[in-house]
Order: sequence, then C-alpha cells, then structure tokens
Amino acid sequence: MGAVLNRATAEQRREAASAVEDLAAVLALADAKLPSLEVDWDYGRLTGAYLVNLGSARTDTILRITDLLRKGLRHERGRTDGD
Repeated sequence: MGAVLNRATAEQRREAASAVEDLAAVLALADAKLPSLEVDWDYGRLTGAYLVNLGSARTDTILRITDLLRKGLRHERGRTDGD
C-alpha cells in the first residue's frame, strides 16, 4: 500500500478492527461466535475500502444471532414507540 493511501485509510482500518472486536465481544457475551469473523485486510489494501467478513458459522449459531437481533429490534422499537 502506498504511503498516501496508507495515511488516507488509517481511520478506516481502526474502525474496521474496532467493529470486529466489538461484534466479537458482544457475541461472546451472548454465547455466540462467528469463527471466521475478520477484516478483509487484503481487499482494503487493494481498494482502500475495508470490509468485514462475517464468515461461515454453524446453523445453531446463526439461529442464536438471529434471535438476539429480533429481541434487540423489539426492545429498540418499544423504546422509540414510547418516546
């Protein structure tokens, strides 16, 4: 990666790494894990856009994450409807 692109994407790299760490931490609290969760550093070095790969996971893990998202959405909607 060139020096200019490296400087220009420094914040994107930090944000991508932080997003992956945060997601992994939240999933761990819920006893769910995406074993292939990672930043696609190669793609980012080539394009300057850092993508997060959620990767492959067992069906029970996806069902657990889906359940957590549904519960979170219900909670969020309940809070915004009452405001």
